[in-house]
Amino acid sequence: MQSHNPVLSRAFSSPTSTYQTQPASAEQLEQMYQAPPAPQAGRMTYDEVVTKGGITFAVLLAGAVLGWVAPGLFWIGFVVGLVLAFVNIFKREPSPALILAYAGFEGIFLGAISQTLATFIDPSIVSQAVIGTMGVFGVSLWLYKSGRVRVTPKFQRAVLMALGGYLVFVIFNLVAQLAGWSDNMFGFRSGLLGIAIGVFAIALAAFVLMLDFDFIEKGVQQGIPAKYAWTAVFGLTVTLVWLYIEMLRLLAILQGE
Repeated sequence: MQSHNPVLSRAFSSPTSTYQTQPASAEQLEQMYQAPPAPQAGRMTYDEVVTKGGITFAVLLAGAVLGWVAPGLFWIGFVVGLVLAFVNIFKREPSPALILAYAGFEGIFLGAISQTLATFIDPSIVSQAVIGTMGVFGVSLWLYKSGRVRVTPKFQRAVLMALGGYLVFVIFNLVAQLAGWSDNMFGFRSGLLGIAIGVFAIALAAFVLMLDFDFIEKGVQQGIPAKYAWTAVFGLTVTLVWLYIEMLRLLAILQGE
């Protein structure tokens, strides 16, 4: 069998006979040792995640454009997006169709709420939220890749506990709004308390992003099946959508709602 690796070809071929071998030099052995491993077919790679992520965010953006021009679709995007989020979370195997459907309807919701806040609060609030989201994403990635924040089991437990506590507050706040206990647009999230909660939520979303990065890195290193690149992309999408909403809410509170 002919080798496609020039180092291997030089190390194991002879100019006089195909059955004779020459010992590899120290330099050749060093090159062979340092050469990156050949990618395994059917395994998750960074390219897989980037490609599928690009498709997903293109669908999200298309939905956002639709929601912007038709803000009346707000509730459709919100309800269907929420249902699809839970379906994808509890589904045993990732489904590209359901993940893309989630991105589309969630995009409609984001576009509608962005258009509403831009109209009634500040036209620049959307661009500020986008820049803020991108900034937090970039800082989170830098902190993770530089090793300044390490995703250890203790770190994971702390983030998940904080996430559970925040979810309890969100549910309580929603019930309070529906019950009329607060006439504020964001329930009990107003004033200095609302600002503090907003900063906490954004920081928590940044830590969840690091969990997403860790899943991707470990998945590539361990060679998990390529289909789980969709799982990684879904996790990133959910976190970034949540981060963008928290940015919008905090900016709205800072500007007097």
